[in-house]
Amino acid sequence: MNTLIFDSKEEMGFAAAFAGSSRLQSTLSENGSASIIVATGASQFEMLESLRTLDLDWSSITGFHLDEYIGLSIEHPASFRKYIKDRFVEKLSSSLKAFHYLNGEIDPHLECDRVGGIISQASIDVAFVGIGENGHLAFNDPPADFETTKPYLVVDLDDDCRRQQLGEGWFPDFESVPKQAISMSIQQILKSKTIICTVSDDRKALAVKNALQGPVTPDVPASILQTHPNCQFFLDSAAASLL
Repeated sequence: MNTLIFDSKEEMGFAAAFAGSSRLQSTLSENGSASIIVATGASQFEMLESLRTLDLDWSSITGFHLDEYIGLSIEHPASFRKYIKDRFVEKLSSSLKAFHYLNGEIDPHLECDRVGGIISQASIDVAFVGIGENGHLAFNDPPADFETTKPYLVVDLDDDCRRQQLGEGWFPDFESVPKQAISMSIQQILKSKTIICTVSDDRKALAVKNALQGPVTPDVPASILQTHPNCQFFLDSAAASLL
């Protein structure tokens, strides 16, 4: 596990994107294709802004969606499908080979099975992820299921997670925040060959400290990243303030 700290979110985002793109470039040179996992949320803004501008053969890269709210229209400002589509996929210099979105507007269990069947056939080269204020990884809120091998799960969102989404400005009030989501499982995330974890802001400082320096426990889901052989943390100084 490698941790890098930067003075600004912009420096953090570029460094995280460059590290991930370097890994992808090597994979493309060796295999001719690559696969990625893409997260959303405020901490990913700068990283995705940099990543989309880097010189990669996007037409040889397949993307997978990390998580999505259940019951939220793709037209809703908080939709993660809308976020990825608007901020990343449609801003690339060329089209991806494919991007497998999660549709939270249909039967979520069938959607877990559908996208889970596709990712089960893929080898993920780089996962771009973040950490929640409650230490969640994807939408695996504490206590997270560290054991299930299902690629995607229907999960309940705890109040801390829902308050974070409200605090980031995605919803007008607490009651508007969905109570369930589709999330990639912990074990599926850990299958990624490289994990790039980008985290910003002092509101996540305690979660970062617990994830990086505390025990590996389902009560801090992101702590499982300590066990990954090639996980890199990119933090701004505020997120790293308690380390």
